[in-house]
Amino acid sequence: MATYIIGDLQGCFDELMQLLKQIDYDPAQDELWFAGDIVNRGPKSLECLQFVKNLNAQGKAKMVLGNHDFQLLAAYCGLHDYASKSDTLGDILSHSEVDKLIDWLRQQPLMIHHPLHPVALVHAGVPPQWCIDEALSHAKEVESILRGDQWQDFIRNHLFGAKPKQWHDGLQGWARLRYIANAFTRMRYCNAEGKLEFKQKNKPKPGASTRTDYLPWFAHANRRNKTSDIFFGHWSTLGVMDAYHVHSIDTGCLWGGYLTAYCLETHKRHTLSCNIICQPKTKC
Repeated sequence: MATYIIGDLQGCFDELMQLLKQIDYDPAQDELWFAGDIVNRGPKSLECLQFVKNLNAQGKAKMVLGNHDFQLLAAYCGLHDYASKSDTLGDILSHSEVDKLIDWLRQQPLMIHHPLHPVALVHAGVPPQWCIDEALSHAKEVESILRGDQWQDFIRNHLFGAKPKQWHDGLQGWARLRYIANAFTRMRYCNAEGKLEFKQKNKPKPGASTRTDYLPWFAHANRRNKTSDIFFGHWSTLGVMDAYHVHSIDTGCLWGGYLTAYCLETHKRHTLSCNIICQPKTKC
């Protein structure tokens, strides 16, 4: 049995099938963990969503929610303010079983922790001030809302936005939930206290003049979540990284990079070279 953690699909279904064939994936024995953003921008978002959902129903796959998965929830709720011309969610939204697909998607977690290995999976990251147990507890706060009757109210009126950027234990209500969701699905850079910075998206460059208090979330010396190796997607420009007890999994398949599957048991990366599907500032 093998557990493979797979980077952001974003609708790249054909590439996923090729990668699974390459690694001799056995659905009877192996388990797949998906790092979120299984939909949007690529050509086959519906197929990706159906594939992960079906495997999950069989107990053979898990996933965490990413920002593009939230984008699908928002589109379903009729929220178009944050829609992009590059969105490719139409096949899902017009599908006869869209209600079932959305109901399943909103049940998915923001963070999962392996029952046997000291390994956690999130889409974007874990703020340095949270230990693993605290992070799992905070993730459950948002998960509880998404799985309840107020989920559409949360998506429409309270999910989107960049504030509050600073975490403190006294945060309450929708502001608290928004920070938690942003940290798990959008974070790249923050300061040592977990203040989020959304403008920087490129990988750090040695010697570049950047604000020294804002570092990649995993690079802070005071980070309290080093007791588990953390796998994350979201940051395709970062490239391959296995350091600081963290492992980057989004290697930019959507942009002509690679689709990655990391085997927990062998600590080996498997990659598939992808054709360029989307390019910045173009429709896809």
